[in-house]
Amino acid sequence: MTKMRAVDAAVKILELEGATTAFGLPGAAINPFYDAMREHGGIKHILARHVEGASHMAEGFTRAAAGNIGVCIGTSGPAGTDMITGLYSASADSIPILCITGQAPVARLHKEDFQAVDIASIAAPVTKAATTVLEPAQVPGVFQQAFHLMRSGRPGPVLIDLPFDVQMAEIDFDPDTYTPLPVYKPAATRAQIDHALAMLAKAERPVIVAGGGIINADASSLLVSFAEAANIPVIPTLMGWGAIPDDHPLMAGMAGLQTSQRYGNATLLESDFVLGIGNRWANRHTGGLDTYTAGRTFVHVDIEPTQIGRVFAPDYGIVSDAGAALSLFVEAAREREFPDWDVWVKDCQQRKHTLQRSTHFDSIPIKPQRVYEEMNRAFDRDTVYVSTIGLSQIAGGQFLHVYGPRHWINAGQAGPLGWTMPAALGVATARPDAPVVALSGDYDFQFMLEELAVGAQFNIPYVHVLVNNAYLGLIRQSQRGFSMDYHVQLSFENINAPELGGYGVDHLKVVEGLGCRGIRVQDPEELPQAFADAQKLAQDLRVPVVVEVILERVTNIAMGTELDNVVEFEDLAAVGTDAPTAISLLD
Repeated sequence: MTKMRAVDAAVKILELEGATTAFGLPGAAINPFYDAMREHGGIKHILARHVEGASHMAEGFTRAAAGNIGVCIGTSGPAGTDMITGLYSASADSIPILCITGQAPVARLHKEDFQAVDIASIAAPVTKAATTVLEPAQVPGVFQQAFHLMRSGRPGPVLIDLPFDVQMAEIDFDPDTYTPLPVYKPAATRAQIDHALAMLAKAERPVIVAGGGIINADASSLLVSFAEAANIPVIPTLMGWGAIPDDHPLMAGMAGLQTSQRYGNATLLESDFVLGIGNRWANRHTGGLDTYTAGRTFVHVDIEPTQIGRVFAPDYGIVSDAGAALSLFVEAAREREFPDWDVWVKDCQQRKHTLQRSTHFDSIPIKPQRVYEEMNRAFDRDTVYVSTIGLSQIAGGQFLHVYGPRHWINAGQAGPLGWTMPAALGVATARPDAPVVALSGDYDFQFMLEELAVGAQFNIPYVHVLVNNAYLGLIRQSQRGFSMDYHVQLSFENINAPELGGYGVDHLKVVEGLGCRGIRVQDPEELPQAFADAQKLAQDLRVPVVVEVILERVTNIAMGTELDNVVEFEDLAAVGTDAPTAISLLD
């Protein structure tokens, strides 16, 4: 057997399991692992400015391409606790990332050693496994099991905690005979699929709700094939957005309380049968369950057995990987005849054609709807959007267009502020040839602003659209129910930038101080040129470029508590010029 340090075996396993890139920060307790990476030379490393940022970069890297697993690395103590938000975000959205932390030597674990914390116990609720390795000989098996767990069943993150002496110990390990453990994914049977299709055949107005599990399974093309074979409209969830192109005739729009289209909600409410695949019936998709479920039959397909019936009991449940189920759905659909749903499909298309929100506003300060209209013009269908939470993300979900899987990268359930910037860096690292555009409000942008320096140092170009109203806009809007506007304003008179007129932080100076470029826009007519300039600067200079758009201070974006009670604050588009980049033009 070949003798080597445990950390050398661990890094070799990363390579053999297909990991190519790590994001992190070295420190005393994890330095042996960094030494092993230096000796190995095959793992690209991106130095983050904050360990939480590294965990979100790993998330973005994983989410960007099928098969990717992002790796984040930190030292002992606070580095591990800083990663918890990233682990939570990854766990909530079924995203596999591997977090590796250093730890005090085994003999000091119960002696309150400097930066020694029981990170495995802290991380356990937000991981598929969290382990402090106490025996050096167990390191290869723990890493092998980590990749098996991350890929099997419902994907998710794993944390491995390595005491200093465990890292340094010599072990026997033969990389030439190493083999990854087989991945387990439950698969539907043909009998289950036939039963679901028999239920479907009784429907008059069916829809497919396409969730993020379809993206995770890399099964978007199968979804489209099944929808076309059966002639069924598709309503993607926010995490499934892009599984069917926005301009496909069977794309019926998103439904939900926030990131939705009026036509998507209207179509779901008109339906009588819902086939959910790879989705979890999130509350911001469903709203009140009485409204959502009334008069409809439900079939639910999900990879995780405990998801079936978690939110409400479907009429029929199938435990299966989305890709395995869709393969059988396509096969079975091509072998049988369905009712003629042409009239229903045309009704859905008519709603998509007419229920368009207005976007073309010329006012100064700029209304956010105009920003997304111009983004639709400026950024092509290959664009990968990255966002997380807030009015900026909600409006993005309502107005932007997505044409392919993994072209909308979003922290769906956790929604941590600050996620967007490091995640975008991870996405751009994974897909260096793709146009990556991040979308943030001013508070999300300020949370992890320091990570822009990572993009400058490692030449990771992307465009970051910053819509700035100097407000916690989503929280201010929710405070309307309490008749208050309390501690949500970010505005102040900046003594160093009086030209900002009370908008507070001078983002352009900060951006430039971090080695990047910034463009400020105050007139909507300047948006096209700003977006064009930003794309060119990002590619020419190989750094992130921020386009800051100064918005009106107070904007309310459509949202509500029920699918049939979404409050709209602007009139419907009456003619094509009211929404000139809508996915289905009025004229």
